[in-house]
Amino acid sequence: MLQLDFWTGRMRLLGLVAIAISVATWAMELSGLVYVCPYCRTQRTVIGLLGLLMLTPDPGFWISRYVGAVLGVFGLVVGSTQHFNGWRKIMKGEFVLSPKVYDDAFLLSGAAIFIITAQVLLLYAYRKAAEAEPLTP
Repeated sequence: MLQLDFWTGRMRLLGLVAIAISVATWAMELSGLVYVCPYCRTQRTVIGLLGLLMLTPDPGFWISRYVGAVLGVFGLVVGSTQHFNGWRKIMKGEFVLSPKVYDDAFLLSGAAIFIITAQVLLLYAYRKAAEAEPLTP
């Protein structure tokens, strides 16, 4: 389970999970359960789009990897900026952890950084299974 091949072998399942995370978090915002946040919107959209790339027939194709890298860098910059703002509040002594964990920007941006990084890693680690070649005597 700790081997990268284990996770790349489940690429499509993980892509579906990423899309489900994106849809669920968009639903939470649209229903008013969480506040409107442009940082969060960007991160959840990037997670969903990377999930779609993970569902393509060949996620390791160079165009999928290129688009994934561009989206990943964008999402990571936005997520890192939001996360750094939390660290800045910690250093100033102004940080307060939200009582609703699902609404805490500091924790969620940290989770988004991990998710986006994992998605880009999987896109670059994916290899098509080699087709079996007939044995010749």
